[in-house]
Amino acid sequence: MLGATARIEGELELVQGEMRVGAPAQAAPSEAPSDFARAQAPVETPAFAQESPWPASPAKPSKPPRRRFSLKRAVFAIFVTHLSKSGFRIRLTAAFFGGLFLLFIGRLAYLGTKPNPDSLRREASQAVSAARPEIVDRNGQLMAMDVKVMSVFADPREIIDKDEATEEITAILPDLNAHDLRARLGAKKGFVWIKRDISPAQQQAIFRLGLPGVGFLPENKRVYPNGPLGAHVLGFTNPDNQGIAGIEKYLDGQGLSDLHDAGFKLTRENLAPVALSLDMRATHAVRDELVQAMQRFSARAAAAAIMDVNTGEVVAAESLPDYDPANPVDALKPDAINQLTVGVHEMGSTFKALTLAMALESGKATLNTRIDVSNPLRAGHNYIHDFEPQHRPLSLPEIFTYSSNIGSAKLALAIGVEGHQAFLRKMGELTRMRTELPENSAPILPRRWSEVSTMTIAFGHGLAVAPLQAMMAVAALVNGGYLITPTFLKRPEGFDKTSAPQVVKPATSEALRYILRLNAVVGTAKKANIPGYFVGGKTGTAEKVVAGHYSKHKVFTTFMAVLPADKPRYLIMTVMDEPKGLKEDGFWDTAAYNSGYVTGRLIERVTPLLGLAPRLDLPTEPFPLLARMGYGFANAPPITGPGDH
Repeated sequence: MLGATARIEGELELVQGEMRVGAPAQAAPSEAPSDFARAQAPVETPAFAQESPWPASPAKPSKPPRRRFSLKRAVFAIFVTHLSKSGFRIRLTAAFFGGLFLLFIGRLAYLGTKPNPDSLRREASQAVSAARPEIVDRNGQLMAMDVKVMSVFADPREIIDKDEATEEITAILPDLNAHDLRARLGAKKGFVWIKRDISPAQQQAIFRLGLPGVGFLPENKRVYPNGPLGAHVLGFTNPDNQGIAGIEKYLDGQGLSDLHDAGFKLTRENLAPVALSLDMRATHAVRDELVQAMQRFSARAAAAAIMDVNTGEVVAAESLPDYDPANPVDALKPDAINQLTVGVHEMGSTFKALTLAMALESGKATLNTRIDVSNPLRAGHNYIHDFEPQHRPLSLPEIFTYSSNIGSAKLALAIGVEGHQAFLRKMGELTRMRTELPENSAPILPRRWSEVSTMTIAFGHGLAVAPLQAMMAVAALVNGGYLITPTFLKRPEGFDKTSAPQVVKPATSEALRYILRLNAVVGTAKKANIPGYFVGGKTGTAEKVVAGHYSKHKVFTTFMAVLPADKPRYLIMTVMDEPKGLKEDGFWDTAAYNSGYVTGRLIERVTPLLGLAPRLDLPTEPFPLLARMGYGFANAPPITGPGDH
């Protein structure tokens, strides 16, 4: 019985021990209880416990139930003063101050990497318009210069309220587009322009706004004190003071922009003025006469130039319509091109000077050579006629004074197609002419240069060139034979024309001067024969090509005058696009009545400004070389001549 009791007690202890798994361990007694004590201890047996034939399985520890989040308990846990909650508050406080510390670190890092005012100023200075040299005329008169103006800019990163800033700025600068300004202020850039060239009153008003991120910068603005005078030669600049056209663009191409890009600090003081070949007084007179002529003849466009034939300097040049370089919006109009270098035209009978020079230079003709012009000349499916038919043989001077198309065509045929091409190429008429002005056009050549092409080009049809290009060739014919490329910059003292290529002999040059002088006395250039200046000249009237055909109602007229013809100094050229005939002129629209009329007025008005005074006594032997060659008639005054066409 005792053994059974002991066995039962042992099993109960095993079961109770398994149920207390995970409970804190009790301190072990110093001695194990005796068998008698264990036997006397009461045994507590659960009412449901029954002796099982199977061994008991170990009991699993129970999980505490999950508690839902409660804002009330969280707030209580933070602010309760019970000591058992202090650990949570300490951890929360440490997290708060740790986050604040990281925020300070991030802000310091941002301030360390963002541009400072000095670096922003450097960024702004790169956007500021750079300085340019002054441009003066040949006498030192100012034609273009820089002035200091104030411009307003912004650093969008510093502007707090961009909408408010936009509203306040556009209230002061009403010409700004609010939508565009808001977009610029919202950009990710560190520098944007708000407006350039503002008035002092506008600057003061914006300054009083006290807007952070808005500042002012002084910069250079190009001004042209003479308005549109010489506009096509001067050109203009963009808001960054970079040359866009004319001499302004040429200066950038000569290294000015490279110096700016390299960071050189250029100011007006350390940039030498650029002297043009233009005389501002003469240029003003030319423009004034062209304005009146366009109104008088209802012309579509007009241009004129005066060239020193011994240096190639263009001392006056104007082309209408023009524009104001300070506000060059009109420069984009189709008719506002430079008619002297960009417009290409058939030059009409002025090309007959080249044809006669070619014949004389070749040795196949002399001043005494006669060409039969009695009948029209067949050219392909068409016939070449004269404006004033003479129905008889004409000498070379008469071919010029009567402006005979038939005689000019026959002279060119005698030279041949290849010889004709070679001579025109030598005279610079078959390739693009290059001057300081970037704006220039290449000549328009025949697709197939045939004998018919040679015949028509001989009297100025079938080949289109820039008027200044034709002027260069005629200048070579009268200056002794030296082909000097025109220049818009003042030549240095002591320029020697003999450094240029000689394209015709001196005898040929003097013969052409004689023929030009004869034409001014008895031929088509009489309207420009101003007394006292010993003028020589030639007209040119070319029908314009409209829709692939020559129009009899739209012409391009040219007049060239050399003075004085015995010792030439200046060559004056006037061109007019689609002039209309006047009633008092019998409604003639040919060159003598419009371009010739304007050239005569220019001779009277401009040459005294250029230091060329009229002579009371004309030279008695103006062409001595021809006299020595047996052409004594060249020095005799002519008696009669043809009309004015």
